[in-house]
Amino acid sequence: MMNIVVVGGGHAAAQLSASLAEHALPAKVTLVTEEAHLPYHRPPLSKAYLKDAEPAAAWLRSADFYAGAGAQWRLSSRVVRIVRDERRIELAGAESLPYDRLVLATGARARSLPGLQEGLGNVHTLRNLDDAARLRHRLSAAESVLVIGGGFIGLEIAATAAQLGKRVVVLEAAARLLSRSASPEVSDYLLASHRAAGVDIRLNTAIEAFDVQGGQLVAVRTAQGAVPADLVVVGIGAVPNDELARQAGLLCDNGIVVDAHMATSDPAILAIGDCTAFPFAPLGRRIRLESVQNANDQARCAALALAGTAEAYSALPWFWSEQGALRIQIAGVPEAHHERIVRGDPGQGRFSVLHFRDDTLSCVESVNVPADHMAARKLIAEACRVPRDKAVDASIPLKSLA
Repeated sequence: MMNIVVVGGGHAAAQLSASLAEHALPAKVTLVTEEAHLPYHRPPLSKAYLKDAEPAAAWLRSADFYAGAGAQWRLSSRVVRIVRDERRIELAGAESLPYDRLVLATGARARSLPGLQEGLGNVHTLRNLDDAARLRHRLSAAESVLVIGGGFIGLEIAATAAQLGKRVVVLEAAARLLSRSASPEVSDYLLASHRAAGVDIRLNTAIEAFDVQGGQLVAVRTAQGAVPADLVVVGIGAVPNDELARQAGLLCDNGIVVDAHMATSDPAILAIGDCTAFPFAPLGRRIRLESVQNANDQARCAALALAGTAEAYSALPWFWSEQGALRIQIAGVPEAHHERIVRGDPGQGRFSVLHFRDDTLSCVESVNVPADHMAARKLIAEACRVPRDKAVDASIPLKSLA
């Protein structure tokens, strides 16, 4: 019987255990996570969990499911070292676990704000359930919220705080929101929408200094002046948790480098989810993604490899973000040099931005048009050549152009 050890407790680890059970692989599966909880849905943490009167974690699967699947969880357990030549991992407290195959599903952590000291009582990041519980507790009493970073997580929290009646300021150092993740058309629409909802968004605003008093961040200083801080959320991106892999001598480059079957530079070790840098054929390079879809699909791919029926990873990336009344959905990966056309009318609050590489649809960003998103996933996955004159016409269903 194969001994599989999984390090991590997020979406990727949970899906891997389920997929291994589906394949009926004769294996002992042990999952080790620093969290005290079984895996849960993470997207609601920046939205419903912060707003609900009595929030509760939404578990991905029950404890009974894992028991029935033969998966043993080691909660509140930290892995400190991988000993590759002996095929074992060491836990804090000197315990060791042997493995035949090791899967790293270590995720990513919030990027720290340079120059800001650790441990300030009113400064928060949001990556897990414990983070969300702390933020929710402080948010209930706060009058104002300062969000540092105009990315997806920052905008989701800003929208939630505004719905709760808080005064919200968002500071973004770049010239537009989501400058690395979305087209200018989507960025401009989100900027106008959040401002219309009462969120004070300040672009081109870099932080120059911090005012700290009594263990609290009371203000940040910018070239435009000081911005007072009651409750602060830092959302300036995430960095992969690849320290274990680096310590073990595995190849890393903005994440743990894997091949098309999720294998690392050590064939006995796989990696999945937010921590991986994987080959993405449409762009001809490795990329790292942070999404539930990517975590789940890479877990399915890794399960096939462990079961001896490996298939190259070719899943189309897709992603969604809910910001107040806005639902943004992206299929594919936006590239700045691809041609773009706008389908629909942003003024009506429903539109899509279609990206083309030559004559092939490569990415679609949809705002409040779920039908376009679902059609786009099929069109892009099948590399369909979509006529621009018809695609731009919102009266023609996108799915009819396949």
